[in-house]
Amino acid sequence: MKIVLIALDYDPTAQKVLETGYELAKGMGAEVVLLHVITDPDVYSSLGHVTIMGFAGYMDTTEIEPAEGGVISLRESSITYLEKSKQHLGDLTIQTLVEEGDFADSIVKAAKDMHADVIVMGSHSRKWLTDVVIGSVTEKVLRNTSVPIFIVPTKKKDELPSGDK
Repeated sequence: MKIVLIALDYDPTAQKVLETGYELAKGMGAEVVLLHVITDPDVYSSLGHVTIMGFAGYMDTTEIEPAEGGVISLRESSITYLEKSKQHLGDLTIQTLVEEGDFADSIVKAAKDMHADVIVMGSHSRKWLTDVVIGSVTEKVLRNTSVPIFIVPTKKKDELPSGDK
């Protein structure tokens, strides 16, 4: 394994996905690429204020007001988010990539273009295994790529059925 692609969104569970994917890559001596996909601007406006791994910003449909003042684009905010993620890991050699479009299509395309050996993704659903099998972003990526996928269940232990803890 030479390249591990870690797909991150702005969900608070992204930290777990990042750290797990990074440990996997480093354990294999692989290069790490962080990917964030900018999709429907309405998704960002519904997020409100986001604080993850040192990144704190307000998501608006077209622009963000950073702490220093001024306006930056969703792309610039996404780049900042990925840079903060690199800082969180303490590894500035990590590459970053920001794409625009459909989550699954963009992940598949990025993995293909960079010849990724594995894709690391999180599953936010309370019924994550069901969503892997039926109709989620993860399922769409599974159907459209030949690259292995490492799924990080991000559900809290207290949300698991009693036999799964």
